Amino acid sequence: VSLIAFTTIAFLTIMEFMVYRDTWMKYEYEVDKDFTSKLRINIDITVAMRCQYVGADVLDLAETMVASADGLIYEPVPFELTPQQKELQRMLQLIQSRLQEEHSLQDVIFKSAFKSASTALPPREDNSLQSPDACRIHGHLYVNKVAGNFHITVGKAIPHPRGHAHLAALVSHESYNFSHRIDHLSFGELIPGIINPLDGTEKIASDHNQMFQYFITVVPTKLHTYKISAETHQFSVTERERVINHAAGSHGVSGIFMKYDISSLMVTVTEEHMPFWQFLVRLCGIIGGIFSTTGILHGFGRFVAEIIFCRFRLGSYRSTSVPLPDGHTSNHLPLITDNNTH
Repeated sequence: VSLIAFTTIAFLTIMEFMVYRDTWMKYEYEVDKDFTSKLRINIDITVAMRCQYVGADVLDLAETMVASADGLIYEPVPFELTPQQKELQRMLQLIQSRLQEEHSLQDVIFKSAFKSASTALPPREDNSLQSPDACRIHGHLYVNKVAGNFHITVGKAIPHPRGHAHLAALVSHESYNFSHRIDHLSFGELIPGIINPLDGTEKIASDHNQMFQYFITVVPTKLHTYKISAETHQFSVTERERVINHAAGSHGVSGIFMKYDISSLMVTVTEEHMPFWQFLVRLCGIIGGIFSTTGILHGFGRFVAEIIFCRFRLGSYRSTSVPLPDGHTSNHLPLITDNNTH
């Protein structure tokens, strides 16, 4: 019993110490009252069209004018990835599939922020044989915290008093190709190591006139861990794609449209740790509980053992019958005398 007691105490003490070292994420919800600040959008998208044929801008619902897209850089690049970049893209897609099944993995990503490298693609090795046939649009924008529409379509954007327009008349329909790859898309402060829902997404267009739509709901998030403290934004996304065919009743404009809306709730994610006094109380409970339980088991075992062994001991001293001269018998034990000893 002592061996079992001390082994159990040692095992549970080690397990309790591991729980004490671990942390967990606490989620709190409140109304977001900050509606005057700007929202930052971080973009890194590659479209399989030349840069002179495409234009990207944001249409804010709070204004009739187009939000300025001066913070975006148009870089001619090959659409085909290098082997190293393909490996990172496959890893991101695998993580995205696991995140959809195991939601608790998001807590692990929050706690390991700044430990891992950035989710951006590694730099491309110089290859003079491959000509740039795509356009990488990357950078960041600052928009109002209201619903809006970030879109990439044919032609450069031209603002005018009644809205905006794109110069698409000079581009042939045969050159339309909105196959794209989203290397990174996030809202708020850029935090390395945080994987967003659209990172690593790749879509291949099956028709020249095709529309890709992403409906995004952005949730303001305050992240407080033992390593970082930042204000970022989580978001969920719903995807839809269709071919534009006016004869069949499918109207619209070919391109990539990301329609985002800001949630009125704000989430505060805090990393918490077990207090030291609580660890001591739980440790004392483990030791005292095991000693009490094993003491009860030991007493019960001793009681059973005494009953069994004492019964056998009484059986060895059973009384013997002694005949008397008058024909009666005596069940008393005979006295030990000197004659009996001899």
